[in-house]
Amino acid sequence: MGCYGAIHAMKIADSICKSEPDAKVLIVCTELCTLHFQRDASIDNIASSLLFGDGSAAILITGKNSPSRGLEIESFYSEIIPKGKKDMAWELSSTGFMMTLSGYIPELIAEDFDALVKRALKEKMLAVSSIDHWCIHPGGKKILEAVQKCLGLKDGSLNPSHEILKDYGNMSSPTILFVLKKIMNTLFANGNEQGKRNVFAAAFGPGLTMETFVASA
Repeated sequence: MGCYGAIHAMKIADSICKSEPDAKVLIVCTELCTLHFQRDASIDNIASSLLFGDGSAAILITGKNSPSRGLEIESFYSEIIPKGKKDMAWELSSTGFMMTLSGYIPELIAEDFDALVKRALKEKMLAVSSIDHWCIHPGGKKILEAVQKCLGLKDGSLNPSHEILKDYGNMSSPTILFVLKKIMNTLFANGNEQGKRNVFAAAFGPGLTMETFVASA
């Protein structure tokens, strides 16, 4: 699944917790991307080595009978863009995972992400303007710039994503949880006295697959 694996796991955990109100589901995402270092100095291999890093993160999802301070998951939404199949790929080989990341990915996201966000928000009758925090997987600087431009977001809206990319790189599936932690630290720093706040999260992976969720605090 690559970079969107954490959101997919959250979707499964949420289903468990909705059917079993006493459930507590721990999700652990650990990626050791440096194990897949390739000696062949191709453009894809060089880009992968520069961008990807190792990381691990965990998140606890609980049912309604186990209330705790945190975000409430509202909904999930996903789409696949088949035309990006060859531009983002992760294939097994005898020397480890072979990563393909073309320079066309930011353009693909810029073309389709705005419409995807609107479809994802439609179920909860929300507008883009009603989102207070954007938890976007930092697949790369150009991807974040494409997201900001296509959604018309103000400068600074994606600071948590930029900061994680700068400090840790793209750690694949744990990365979105690192960004989410930064946002939650901001939300709950003063006891969340500002009232209900909406969070929109999105991650991208092979396919090109886009997984999203909406949460509130």
